[in-house]
Amino acid sequence: MSESYDVAIIGAGPGGYVAAIRCAQLGMNTVCMDEWKNIKGKASLGGTCLNVGCIPSKALLESSENYYQAKYKFSNHGVMVDNVSADVPVMIARKDKIVNTFTAGIASLFKKNKVKSIHGKGTLLKRELSADTWIINVSDNGTTETIQAKHVILATGSNPRPLGFAPIDNEMILDNSGALALTEVPKRLGVIGAGVIGLEMGSVWRRLGAEVTILEAMPGFLMAVDEQVAKEARNIFTKEPGLKIHTGISIKSIQASEKTVVVNYSDSGNQAQTLEIDKLIVAIGRVPNTTGLGVEDNGLLLDERGFIVVDQYCRTNLTNVYAVGDVVRGPMLAHKASEEGVAVAEMIMHQEKNQSNENEAINFNTIPWVIYTSPEIAWVGKNEQELRAAGIAYKVGQFPFIANGRARAMGETSGFIKVLADEDTDRVLGIHMIGPHVSELISEAVMAMKFSASSQDIACIVHAHPSLSEVLHEAALGVDKRALHI
Repeated sequence: MSESYDVAIIGAGPGGYVAAIRCAQLGMNTVCMDEWKNIKGKASLGGTCLNVGCIPSKALLESSENYYQAKYKFSNHGVMVDNVSADVPVMIARKDKIVNTFTAGIASLFKKNKVKSIHGKGTLLKRELSADTWIINVSDNGTTETIQAKHVILATGSNPRPLGFAPIDNEMILDNSGALALTEVPKRLGVIGAGVIGLEMGSVWRRLGAEVTILEAMPGFLMAVDEQVAKEARNIFTKEPGLKIHTGISIKSIQASEKTVVVNYSDSGNQAQTLEIDKLIVAIGRVPNTTGLGVEDNGLLLDERGFIVVDQYCRTNLTNVYAVGDVVRGPMLAHKASEEGVAVAEMIMHQEKNQSNENEAINFNTIPWVIYTSPEIAWVGKNEQELRAAGIAYKVGQFPFIANGRARAMGETSGFIKVLADEDTDRVLGIHMIGPHVSELISEAVMAMKFSASSQDIACIVHAHPSLSEVLHEAALGVDKRALHI
């Protein structure tokens, strides 16, 4: 006889494992199943984000940034370091240790919160109407385990979007997993895709000495970002040695040999070009992962792009079946997935206790975005081009990091912060940043938007001096043309 649970979660990434923990905290008998295996073939919780995404990429970004600072910038501070070199295997080992620590941490959290963890691929079969439960098969290495659950949360994440004529082998043509496992710096590195993943992976290996060429099909650079921020970013990035960015390109063919990869493409002027490189990273986005979920048999509804169809509360078309994270609409961000996971867990609890649902729908407009380049890019809310397209009248306040004392002391003066506020009400509509440590500074902006603050509210807050946060303060003052230090 199969085991029965209150809630079953398929997927143990940021959406799934957080949902499982919260369900257990709320007193529900919870099981979480996941099929991820690490390079050694062992079960590894945390999904793409922890294993080959958010965490390992930031570990390598930090290592490469330290190397770059020591080699090129420490001398500006009077710190002389001779014969600086990068030991890539040590960097990779450090990255792997961080990943292993956190995957083990999730297992410990499951144990602490009494979440049952099962390794294997979960397939949603059918609903037992008599028992009011769903049947799920969990398959692993030829064995199958069957469980039952009243509620099911699908959190199966996403996979790298394939490039049909250039299959990933993670030897010469790499996805994000392969890009994070290189054991030496390629002399020449190509990247297809100038999105978050492409820019971050390109940044890692450029800082370590690779000559990086990024090829982007879109006519502009970072077109989802505020256009002024995107322009500033491109100017900063391309001034650094070893990085070229080409937009508006069209890939014609890719040939890989044992030693090189040759990319034939047409440029923005429709002129034929050839790029010969040592390694190629393909980073053209991600697609929802619904393989093996049993959608052909259980009737789960997918949209035309393959995402699971959900309402504003992450409910699917199937009774008591929910979906969160990359596999549903909205930004493919780990923190969005976690927020949805918590919201669904609490909604299930309310349902079980016959309480009215007091949870809010996730507001995508208050979810922050970060690109961990150097300098970092971060934003929340609407950008200028979106506000103009919507016909919304707005005011702008902007302040550069070069006029900030802490940024000067750090020697990191590139970039600015921009505050957009409603022309009539002064309510903050969006905040956009490019500069040092803006991944941390964006939290204040998110809080401001979450609680419907005005630019005047931010301007009235006393910010510590000297600190980078003063740039946001001055930008808020600038909305009413009251900036003090420019």
